[in-house]
Amino acid sequence: MKMKLIAALGALLLANVPAHAIDAKYRQKLERSGCTQMSELQGCDINKTKAENAKAGFVTVAPAEGAGSSAHASHQSPYAGTWQAMGPSGAVVAEIQIDHKEQVKVNGKAVKAKRSDGALVFKQGSMTYTIQGDRRLKGEDYWYDADAKTKGLIQAK
Repeated sequence: MKMKLIAALGALLLANVPAHAIDAKYRQKLERSGCTQMSELQGCDINKTKAENAKAGFVTVAPAEGAGSSAHASHQSPYAGTWQAMGPSGAVVAEIQIDHKEQVKVNGKAVKAKRSDGALVFKQGSMTYTIQGDRRLKGEDYWYDADAKTKGLIQAK
């Protein structure tokens, strides 16, 4: 009886040992590169610097040129710029402006935007717009009209 109790307690103690998901070297690489484990799965390279990954659209805060500290970081958004939502016939459905603070205007009207799974998503009326943060992905910026059940691509202007 005592052996069974000791074996059960031993198994319970082994089951409660904390698991460490990443080691110190891997964590340092993530910090240096500005990547997260999720962005690494999407293509963020942990062997590059924050600035290099920011240019690729994975990191939104890159160190300032020539600055030695992260206190002087400049904010770069892969979404910033002017975009056009194109209809199935090629006509412009909407003009979209996004500033470096990710404030969005659709046809001149401000709309609320949120990040979702590496993309910037915002709505105006029945239309939902999705712009991917990874600028290497082509043809994945799109809009969808829930009322008309139509969709189309969004292109950088």
